[in-house]
Amino acid sequence: MRDNQQTIACDVLVVGGGINGAGIARDAAGRGLSVVLCDKDDLAAHTSSASTKLIHGGLRYLEHYEFRLVRKALAEREVLLRAAPHLIAPLCFVMPHDAGQRPAWMIRAGLFLYDNLAKRELLPGSRTVDLRVHETGAPLKPQFTRGFMYADGWVDDARLVVVNALDAAARGATVLTRTACVSAVRNGERWHARLQTGDETGIDVQARCLVNAAGPWVTRFAQSAVHERPAGALRLVKGSHIVVKKLFDHPHAYIFQHPDGRIVFAIPYQRDFTLIGTTDVEYRGDPDRVAIERDEIEYLCALSARYFRQPVTPRDVIWTYSGVRPLLEDEAGNAAAVTRDYRLAFEPDEMLLSVFGGKLTTYRKLAEEAVDRITAALGHRVPAWTANACLPGGDLYCECPVNRSVLEFDGYVAAAQRRYPWLPPALVARYVRAYGTRLHVLLDGRSGLADMGPEIVPGLYEAEADYLMRHEWARCAEDILWRRSKLGLHLPKEAGAELDAWIAAHPEKTTAAGSPDAHASHACLRAEIH
Repeated sequence: MRDNQQTIACDVLVVGGGINGAGIARDAAGRGLSVVLCDKDDLAAHTSSASTKLIHGGLRYLEHYEFRLVRKALAEREVLLRAAPHLIAPLCFVMPHDAGQRPAWMIRAGLFLYDNLAKRELLPGSRTVDLRVHETGAPLKPQFTRGFMYADGWVDDARLVVVNALDAAARGATVLTRTACVSAVRNGERWHARLQTGDETGIDVQARCLVNAAGPWVTRFAQSAVHERPAGALRLVKGSHIVVKKLFDHPHAYIFQHPDGRIVFAIPYQRDFTLIGTTDVEYRGDPDRVAIERDEIEYLCALSARYFRQPVTPRDVIWTYSGVRPLLEDEAGNAAAVTRDYRLAFEPDEMLLSVFGGKLTTYRKLAEEAVDRITAALGHRVPAWTANACLPGGDLYCECPVNRSVLEFDGYVAAAQRRYPWLPPALVARYVRAYGTRLHVLLDGRSGLADMGPEIVPGLYEAEADYLMRHEWARCAEDILWRRSKLGLHLPKEAGAELDAWIAAHPEKTTAAGSPDAHASHACLRAEIH
């Protein structure tokens, strides 16, 4: 181990760089607390980048009478659409109906409840569609003649985590990726934690409060590093997805119900593909080694083939991914029925807060409740703030948050394309969808394609790779091609090795990671839009 040591004193140490940990770090930093966020891997390296990419109320949770969870999630859906209109977009879903499902009146009643459980301004209400004439009927088998349409949100899940970390850093937090918390001991008024980086550099952190947001590892971290008995029980459920070449050309998604009662989505993905998932399988293995099984692939293909005219077979699968969801143990017999709600276990005497369960859609509310408890215990009573604040890149029209950013997103893309006519329009559209107003940070000082530097791999210029390494903690090709973007889907297999070689040749580009300009307002295209 190296002799060089660092010591950091802070109010809150957050262990876990998934969506909950990043959200808590952002909220706490925004209330004036000093924060350190660490993760043994990259941000969103596991569960938080392996979701179905939805911000939704959870229509199927109504079957299990989880009205409180659905109401909370529906309210958060609106908040997040306004906060990150570049990363979250409205998406309409079609549910084909057949005689083997619940009666049509029952589905309509459920959709009416879904429409009205929480205030809704940005998304249309549900309706019945005639699949014999509606564009969503063409890819389906002819026996499906009627369907139900409702709206939810699509999200770039890994980037949602990154922008929360960016906002935390902009508000003073220290963000340490590839840095594990190997031990934490309560001594007097503080936790004394030992962090270790990938190159075995040691960092000592003295924190007034410790947050265990380690996701699938929350109980393991409590036992091995903190030496505390976990204050809750988790049920690990694996969710797997497959990606195939696109099965339809329209912009809508599908929700299919299998005869066994499980739900699978088919979603337009990355322009050229269809994303199909998810499974719900009990998992007892190592969360670091989770992978799809052959029977999961066959299950998703068989269910898709039940609905689509074009057969879906395992040979059609281009890419797969799997994640382990750390769900609250609630004695449900079926893994699909396990609650997606969360529980915060807070021990004020020890100043230890552990996060159990949760889902992507409710992360902001979870973080708000967690920091409410922490600030009260620390005597630092600062009101919650994130419900009315944009995430970095989300301030499209210089006011934040506003409905206009969601409803006029395409107009903002068009304005950006006019502002940067020297870039291919499709590339500008991708940049806006990924970075929002931070597009202008990426392109600052550049006025021609030559200024972007070499095209390292197709679609990835040096300017973007430089930005991701300097500002978004990217360290390797996997970070860039599969989490910060999904360019890997569009590239040959050797592209990753080419990019890793370029990164190895440019170690200086990683020195400014997490720089505090994340909240800088380079955003306004007001002159071009009005």
